[in-house]
Amino acid sequence: MDWLHDPDGEEGSEGMRKFGHAVIVKKVDEEESFPLSAEEFVEEYGDDPVRMDFETVVSVADVFEYVDAEEFEDIVDMHRAVGDALRASPYWQYNPQVGESRSA
Repeated sequence: MDWLHDPDGEEGSEGMRKFGHAVIVKKVDEEESFPLSAEEFVEEYGDDPVRMDFETVVSVADVFEYVDAEEFEDIVDMHRAVGDALRASPYWQYNPQVGESRSA
């Protein structure tokens, strides 16, 4: 897929490589963005790249296919929903409960 910007470039990572959750949640302002519709968030950022691991990049829309919430009341609510979605998705490679990656 051709991305709007390089996920590891300045716009995508603010100078350092960021992954998954950090890339998604940095797109909102804790004070100004909430309550926030999941649909509107995907409309605005759905095509943006999210680096999941050293070799996998997916879109925000791909991740949000696993988000159950329709709206986020605050940033904590969004963090929880996105975290749950990432763990439920096939893109999440590490399972801390067993201490190994899914691909192992």
